[in-house]
Amino acid sequence: MLDRLEKLLESGQDSPMLRLSLGQGYLKEGRHEEAVDHLRQALQLQQDYSAAWKALGQALTAAGDPDGARAVYDDGIRIARDKGDLQAAKEMEVFRKRLDKQPPG
Repeated sequence: MLDRLEKLLESGQDSPMLRLSLGQGYLKEGRHEEAVDHLRQALQLQQDYSAAWKALGQALTAAGDPDGARAVYDDGIRIARDKGDLQAAKEMEVFRKRLDKQPPG
């Protein structure tokens, strides 16, 4: 599936949804840095894409960057609330609280 999505990207069919799909796919495969790159691209294309904010926070957490994930969740929560996407905001709040409960380091 990732090969197909990469081919779409190579053909010039870039979109926030395509980047989200790639990011989620790479995250599932444990390829965290690639996931982070695609999710950041999704947000460059559409800054208020709540699903991409949530996925980016998850990817940063998986990549071992809890501080980066916290910052992403904070921004994502604010943006989702402003957009009226309250479910996404609540989900990110849960992920953010889980990070706060983890011991540092």
